[in-house]
Amino acid sequence: MIFTNLRRHRVRTVIGAAGIALGVATMLSVVGLLGGAVKMFERILRSDAEMVVFEKNVSDLFFSNVPVTLVEELHAQPFVKEARPVLFAIISSPDRPIITCFGIQASDGRLRKGEWLKGNANLFADGGRGVVLGERAADFVKIQEDGMVELGQERYPVAGIVRMENGFENGGVFMPLATSQESFHKEGVCSVVTVALAAGHESAEVKHWMAEHHPRLTALENEEFSRSYSQFKIMKTTAWVVGGCAFLLGGLSVTNTMILSVFGRIKELAIARVCGFSKGQIARMIFGESLLVSTIGTFAGWALSALGLQLLRALPQLQGYIEPRIGWMEIAGAMGLAALTALGGAMYPAWYASNLKPAQALRFE
Repeated sequence: MIFTNLRRHRVRTVIGAAGIALGVATMLSVVGLLGGAVKMFERILRSDAEMVVFEKNVSDLFFSNVPVTLVEELHAQPFVKEARPVLFAIISSPDRPIITCFGIQASDGRLRKGEWLKGNANLFADGGRGVVLGERAADFVKIQEDGMVELGQERYPVAGIVRMENGFENGGVFMPLATSQESFHKEGVCSVVTVALAAGHESAEVKHWMAEHHPRLTALENEEFSRSYSQFKIMKTTAWVVGGCAFLLGGLSVTNTMILSVFGRIKELAIARVCGFSKGQIARMIFGESLLVSTIGTFAGWALSALGLQLLRALPQLQGYIEPRIGWMEIAGAMGLAALTALGGAMYPAWYASNLKPAQALRFE
């Protein structure tokens, strides 16, 4: 009867399923986009390293100040294979108010992993002022005829253009660390130090050494950092809040559909009661219809979000910036919310239908 009732009221069924589908699609799309952004930022920090060192109690890594001398101290420790300083900053150009700048050493391997469209990695030197533009940055930053580019209050020679897999890096500017420190008045400091562990050693050794020698700083494994970094928490919370609001709208759609369904067939429900249907059977039928509508909407929303994200990812203007990530946790969360929405939306209609008095319902107009 559940399937029969839904087929008989196709328009109502479609409206209810569409409400849930839009809620699921909105939630998965927002969660997928922000989750992908978090993962891209994580890869900027990692660069083949297992740990990241930064200043304690800072709200954002752009405000973190780690002494560059720490790099040499870490290199001298037997449990460290490699330590690399990275300075994050925001800079502007005449055509772009905000550009992410990465101050790195020439020996940092991230540039060598990119596809060089102009110049080569050997032109990026620690003692020079030449900058490397990500492919997207080169699209909106005006390179002058003499090969110079204006960034902030200074002009810098362009050492090359590189296509990076990571969207943040592809839209950013790479500067030699010393040059970026001078430009942003960060002499002697960097934002983070990425640490690669030596074979056979554990992260606890780095943490213990940092706590003993540099209590103002903290060292976290990549996964620990992802869980504790405040900006990541804000982004993830925002995604779920937006998705939850979308689900509330979908729940109202299901509730409205089920109320109209019940009031539109009160006489049918009365006849069912007269024919021997119990209150529990009537309630289960209403709940079953609501759950089925939500299930259809959930799968439709999943497909809609996957299609929409892939279309965005395929757009040439957004390639590199869109890296959606929808995992099983997000899908399970969407299905769980859809089930709760279905049950919540069907509670009043089920209660009303199960408490109908057949004699009065048969006279209902």
